[in-house]
Amino acid sequence: MLSQKTRYTIRALQHLSDTFGQGPVRLDAIAEAQNIPRKFLTVILSEMAREGIVISHRGREGGYELALPPVDIRYGDIIRLTRGSLALTPCASRNAHETCNNCLPEADCRLRGLMLQLRDEMATMLDRITLADPITLEPPFEEQAA
Repeated sequence: MLSQKTRYTIRALQHLSDTFGQGPVRLDAIAEAQNIPRKFLTVILSEMAREGIVISHRGREGGYELALPPVDIRYGDIIRLTRGSLALTPCASRNAHETCNNCLPEADCRLRGLMLQLRDEMATMLDRITLADPITLEPPFEEQAA
C-alpha cells in the first residue's frame, strides 16, 4: 500500500495542479482543503521543492505552486520520490533492489516473477498518467455487514 506520506504528497500536488497558473497557494489552504496535518505538509512541500517539483514563495503573499506544468508531473515519479520504488516486494524493485529475507533464490522464485510483472504494468500505467489528466471519482465501497 502507499504510505501516508505518499498519499498526502499526491493530494497536495493535485491541489496545486488544480490552481496551476493562479499564483502561490498558502500552506494553510492546502492543509485544510486536503485534510493534511500542517507540520507534515510543511515537510512534504519542502522535500518537493528540493526535488524541483514545487516552488516556495516566502512572505505575506507567499505560498507554494508547481514548478512544472501538471502535464509534466507523472504519478509514477511522485511515488518514486516519496516511496523510493513502485515494487511491492524488495526483490522486484528496479531502483532499490534487495534480496528478500526467508525466500527462495531469486532464480527459482515465481512470486518474484509475478511481482516484477505487476511492477512493470503498474509503472507503465503510473508513468502514463500526469497531474493534468482527469481522474474519475469513484463511489465508496459498500460496508460489509459484520
